[in-house]
Amino acid sequence: MSDNALRDGSTVDRVPAREACTDAQLIGRTLSGEPAAFGELVLRYQDRLYNSLFRVLGSAEDARDAAQDAFVQAFVKLDTFRGSSAFYTWLYRIAFNTAMSHSRRQRPTRSLDADRNELGREPIDSQPSPDARLDLSERATQVHRALAELSAEFRQVIVLREMDGCKYEEIAEILELPVGTVRSRLFRARLELRDRLATVLENQI
Repeated sequence: MSDNALRDGSTVDRVPAREACTDAQLIGRTLSGEPAAFGELVLRYQDRLYNSLFRVLGSAEDARDAAQDAFVQAFVKLDTFRGSSAFYTWLYRIAFNTAMSHSRRQRPTRSLDADRNELGREPIDSQPSPDARLDLSERATQVHRALAELSAEFRQVIVLREMDGCKYEEIAEILELPVGTVRSRLFRARLELRDRLATVLENQI
């Protein structure tokens, strides 16, 4: 007997499992007067956005402020989103503009070590084995210190490409730059980051 068949010969339809809404569906629901749908977008992207902003700004507090401001602005401006790019690309563009605004009026810079102590963790989702944590933490500290010494424009492209995994075209949309500029800026950023990491390693020998 089929799973859907009853003893009297009639059948019932299975209730399909609820699938996660697409970004477009959540945006449509929000614009139709369901603000809770935007809350689902916030939950979907808040960790990823915060991690990227932390790496660009080098401050947990500034990253939280910038992320919060970005979501507020995105909600207010949601009716201007035309869907020509992915929602997160549009959101990141707002976030990075907000981040740069925060940088220009930045409070006295706190150390990355202090921010990590405040967080109690690295802003990375991976969970290394206990034996590898000390080495991973030291390497992460070196990278963060070298990254913090780069200019804001170099930090942006490094974070988006190497840490957030964005494509060149996505980075170009987020930063509103030609793809060629993104490629050349990323090339120079990688060289400078490599040189700074080499200096850090030499100083430890």
